Parts: sequence; C-alpha cells; structure tokens
Amino acid sequence: MNSTTLELALKKQRLQIASESLRTEFGLCAAGLAPAFGGADCAVEGVRWLRRNPQWIVAAGVALVVARPKRAWRWARRAFVGWQVWRKLRDVLDRRAPA
Repeated sequence: MNSTTLELALKKQRLQIASESLRTEFGLCAAGLAPAFGGADCAVEGVRWLRRNPQWIVAAGVALVVARPKRAWRWARRAFVGWQVWRKLRDVLDRRAPA
C-alpha cells in the first residue's frame, strides 16, 4: 500500500467513527421527539387504513345525513368550498413553480 492510499483509508475510518458518534448523539438529543413521531406515524397509518377501507367514510356520511341532515348539508358545503379553494391554490402554485 502506498502512503496516499493509507492516508485515505485512515481518513475514511476517522470520518466513519466521527459520524457514528454524531448519529448516537443525535439519537439521544432527538429522544424527546419520539412521542410526536409516534403520533404522526399513527395518523399516517390511520389514513392508509381509511384509504383501504373507504366504506367506513361512506357509512359515517350516511349516519350523519340520517341523524342530522341540516348539519350534513352544512359540512358538505364547507367541504365543497374547501375543495374548490384547494384546486385554485394548487393551480396558482403550479403556475408559479419553475419548470
């Protein structure tokens, strides 16, 4: 092995040791965020479950319409307006984004 190869190998090893200690330190510092990340993971999994089982959303909507039709219409109107605003906002953002 020539000296350049040896120096590069030693430098690589030092960098690997330093990054392992930084990963450990980051893990210890971020331990307080674990409950928030756990909650976010649970929410994401709930959304995935709802996408796999859309019949529950339909059942909840039907139950709302049967139990409180006036409130259901109000929420449907809000959802429709929200959807329209989202579409317009997305179009504006798409036009402003660089190609």
